[in-house]
Amino acid sequence: MADRAEHISDATADAVGKLSEALEYVERARGHLYSFHQLIGHADLVLGEAVDALRADGHTDLADMLDTEIVGRNVIDGRWTFQVVEEFDDTYWTPFREAEKRARDELMDGVRHLHEARMKEQRRTHGHPDHTEKP
Repeated sequence: MADRAEHISDATADAVGKLSEALEYVERARGHLYSFHQLIGHADLVLGEAVDALRADGHTDLADMLDTEIVGRNVIDGRWTFQVVEEFDDTYWTPFREAEKRARDELMDGVRHLHEARMKEQRRTHGHPDHTEKP
């Protein structure tokens, strides 16, 4: 593990590891946000099909109400889901990623997952073919 920044203290590696873990949770949240974006978009398209079917079967008042009130509606004030995603990316996700990278660059010589690499070294069975240090 000589190339894994041995001069960096365990405390620093642990702290930056927690920062990286926090970012991993943000990445997962972002994935859920994209799922929300896709689910709402698909729901709006299916809703449009329902409106068309209701209108075709003579239920024009209900179809008109759904078309006017729900189809294409903002999910939050002034925003469709793509705008929520873009604002999240610009306001939170990108600055968080940049801050985490800065911490790695300044404190860890740019090394990623140093805490985990050290944990692997401690937990692996040396000499076992399925516990090698590197691929």
